Amino acid sequence: MYQFVLRRMLLSVPTLLIVSFLIFGMVRLDPDSVVAARLGEGYTPEQAEAVKDTYRLNEPLVSEYVRWLGRVLRGDWGESAYTFKPVLEEMGPKIGVTFELAFLAILFAVTIGVPIGVYSAMRQDRWPDYVLRSFAIFGLSVPGFLIATIVLALLAKNFGWIPSIRYQSLREDPIANLQQMWMPALIVSLATSAQVMRYARTMMLDVLRQDYIRTAWAKGLRERVVVVRHALKNALLPVITVVGLTMASLVGGTVIFESLFSLPGIGRHLILAVSQKDFAVVQGVALFFAITVVAVNLLVDLSYTLLDPRARR
Repeated sequence: MYQFVLRRMLLSVPTLLIVSFLIFGMVRLDPDSVVAARLGEGYTPEQAEAVKDTYRLNEPLVSEYVRWLGRVLRGDWGESAYTFKPVLEEMGPKIGVTFELAFLAILFAVTIGVPIGVYSAMRQDRWPDYVLRSFAIFGLSVPGFLIATIVLALLAKNFGWIPSIRYQSLREDPIANLQQMWMPALIVSLATSAQVMRYARTMMLDVLRQDYIRTAWAKGLRERVVVVRHALKNALLPVITVVGLTMASLVGGTVIFESLFSLPGIGRHLILAVSQKDFAVVQGVALFFAITVVAVNLLVDLSYTLLDPRARR
């Protein structure tokens, strides 16, 4: 088991190195754009050279990447050009908001998608199956931000309700925090719920055709016992992969929802940094997204091997 974990961690290192090099190189593809972003129009050549020296844009790319990577590994991700605060210090609270939104969305998706998928498989090709599959197609087809916009417009028009501008953290006021987070999390989870439902249905249908399930039916076991005790565990193993990968994509895909619901998450922070051309923050957020995707994939692999030892081979 330890060898498997070590092997998977070592395989993640080249991916992170390649992604970090691409993130670092983005800013240095066009040094003049960095100068223009910092100085605006009408700057002198001396001022341009001063900016390039500040950001070390005239230095060789590879040597500067090694220097930057060393600082990142020591916890120095740079400094914001606008607030003059460390990038990690600014990102910390915002990461928690985004992770909470993504976690609640996954919780909704699993709670909704798995039971519906199992029930749809048990009623294959009957009217409940057709209705539930239609809802799944609707959830996959309609963009979440469109549903969020419609919901907010209806609530504002009919009830005069708009999202609170002031964010309540989970530590300060858990009740107010959940009241503020449940609606965006539910809307974010719609597409994921549909995906989980379709995947759970497909895997359940495959498991129900196995010989050991037929044996369980032949013994006269009740439907609930066959489904919960024998079929569900094996059917949900592949669903774990879908949920894990979706969690990674949700962390970086909640940008629009954070803006619509006034949530100070990392996605909204990225939009602000891009609009301000705060390159250190943009690099830091992009690197955080990359690390999150790699880490979640690693955790998915580990959880899969714990539930199914055959995957360690």
